Amino acid sequence: MRYVKQFAIILTISFAGEVLRALLPLPVPASIYGLVLMLLALCLHILPVAAVKETASFLVEIMPLMFIPAAVGLTESWDRISPIFWELIAVTAVSTILVMAVSGRVTQAVLRRSGPDRKHKDVQQRRSL
Repeated sequence: MRYVKQFAIILTISFAGEVLRALLPLPVPASIYGLVLMLLALCLHILPVAAVKETASFLVEIMPLMFIPAAVGLTESWDRISPIFWELIAVTAVSTILVMAVSGRVTQAVLRRSGPDRKHKDVQQRRSL
């Protein structure tokens, strides 16, 4: 029953994202509105992490399965994709490298900003596990 309640909370926030997309004249997908709403609810402690943690973890674990329909859709659209296949591969490779580089830099900046005390505490926590 706990999982049903957590899933209902996630669906409610996703629905609120759909409502925002319908109301606001911005070219933003409803899923992005939903993610921002969830982030705000968690950061502002409107919604405790424990209220969605287990179901969210489950959804993250099965995420690769959710890409199967999209992959099948791509194979059905091959006649439209094939003329620009190499361009798509190049854009995908470049954007992947850029995302990895930016993510690495941001992570390094956050770690530097947290200071040596934080690193020392993290090492101690890992050793105690």
